[in-house]
Amino acid sequence: MLSRLRVQNFAIISDLTLDFAPGLNVFSGETGAGKSIVIEALGFALGARGDVSVIKDGTDKMCVTATFSSDMLPEDLRKEFQIAGDVFTLKRELDKKGKNKAWADGRAVTVSALAKIGRALVDFHGQHEHQSLLHPSVHLLLLDKFAKHDALVKQVENAYRQVQLVQAKLDSARLSAQEKEQLLDMSRYQLQEIEAVNPSAEEDAQLEQTLPKMKHAGRLLEMASEAYHELYDAEDSATARAGKAARELESMAELDENLSALAADLNNALVTLEDVADTLGSYKDDINLEPDALDKMLERHEKIKRLKAKYGPEIGDVLKTADELRERINNLQNSAEHEQELLAELEKGKKALLKLAAALHDKRFAAAQKLSALLTEQIRPLGFNAVRFSAAVEMDEENLGPTGADKVEFLFSPNPGQALRPLKNIASGGEISRVMLGLKTVLAPTVPVMVFDEVDAGIGGETGWLVGEKLRQAAQGRQVLCVTHLAQVAAQADHNFHVTKKADKNSTEVTIMPLQGENLTAEIARMLGGNADKNSAAFSHAEELLKNAKRF
Repeated sequence: MLSRLRVQNFAIISDLTLDFAPGLNVFSGETGAGKSIVIEALGFALGARGDVSVIKDGTDKMCVTATFSSDMLPEDLRKEFQIAGDVFTLKRELDKKGKNKAWADGRAVTVSALAKIGRALVDFHGQHEHQSLLHPSVHLLLLDKFAKHDALVKQVENAYRQVQLVQAKLDSARLSAQEKEQLLDMSRYQLQEIEAVNPSAEEDAQLEQTLPKMKHAGRLLEMASEAYHELYDAEDSATARAGKAARELESMAELDENLSALAADLNNALVTLEDVADTLGSYKDDINLEPDALDKMLERHEKIKRLKAKYGPEIGDVLKTADELRERINNLQNSAEHEQELLAELEKGKKALLKLAAALHDKRFAAAQKLSALLTEQIRPLGFNAVRFSAAVEMDEENLGPTGADKVEFLFSPNPGQALRPLKNIASGGEISRVMLGLKTVLAPTVPVMVFDEVDAGIGGETGWLVGEKLRQAAQGRQVLCVTHLAQVAAQADHNFHVTKKADKNSTEVTIMPLQGENLTAEIARMLGGNADKNSAAFSHAEELLKNAKRF
């Protein structure tokens, strides 16, 4: 459960702390009041893209801290990020220069780590996400998420990449003599350029460490010699004086045993001084003052720098490129011999890919039947008495790709006697919103927190009440955060928050307050479009809505 969210200098929020509870948490307020800012802030804390333009005017950075119950985080993530205790926090800052800082339970992490944790904690549905349902390319991803056959999907992708690699080798083998010679010349030149420098994997780091010492060799030698002299060489050096003091203290300890520990401490300090002096002596003796050595090192550094710029960005990439060039040259020189071998390998790879794609198709087809039945069951109570939904899966062997050979499209029929047709061609905005609500309920059953930002867009009346019921059901055993403009939804919340925006000549500020009792009834009355006065019809209607919600 998300127990607390603190938002600082985010958009038009200066410093806001909200405490949440399990169940359905609903945010309401006037249009333009900033209801969605809290959702955006939570997304930012969980690794969503941050934009410096969102930092509140007049401040240098924004910060969002989210506190969660630790028992909701999978055990592998708790171990990975060393999260202990009953609760943990995720915190993220972004400054005006675009620099991000992130922490998980007080330990510094990357923003991508926040996103990894966030995916296990919260499922977001934004204001415009339901529009993604209009694109068939998304349908395949949703079906695979439901089916949870990630390992097979990865096998298909790897098999496809391998086929593409063999095909590329075969294409190289089939080049014309002129093309082959040109490619050979270029590859030999590039390889010779790398081999002429012959860099090693560790050399770059060694040069970066050694060059500053070489550049300042004279000054370093001067300072090292002076320090060595003071520590060891001088007649009254630090070691000599410390040694004399140690001998005196040892004599004193013979007369007063309470000084034994102090004498031992001084002797240990003397050993440390002598070790430092010895190391410093070796350091100054190793300093190379020869100008040629520095020139050679600078020249070497520049050559490696050029290689990294051309074949990098790192030395490891340069060495990998050299290996790839050697393999390419070998393939080109022996292309005729390899062509038949590559043809056989390609045929074998294609058969393996097709077999995997067929297995994936079977799993997708079975999953589509389950998804169709579950989703129909989920959305039927949302005002679709005769709804039909089908996830159609069609295999096209001629179009094998990294995701297999399947085309997936969601088909929909909201009315009796109406044929199943592509969702993008038949569903209204309100219908799309309800289908997405059903999908979220089906696809994210294990995610402990679900967030809906105006999932009720395009609907109202009795359908709005049904959507509220579905949200309340979805919140059982978990936590749901919902931004709404519908009184029918807000009335069914376990916890209500009212969002207001105040502006003057100099600033704009968002305030969010919990609602209870008559304040809640007045807000529901306002959402109904009526007078919030206790004696108004809208207030009575609001009381009736709240009363009906308590029956469940």
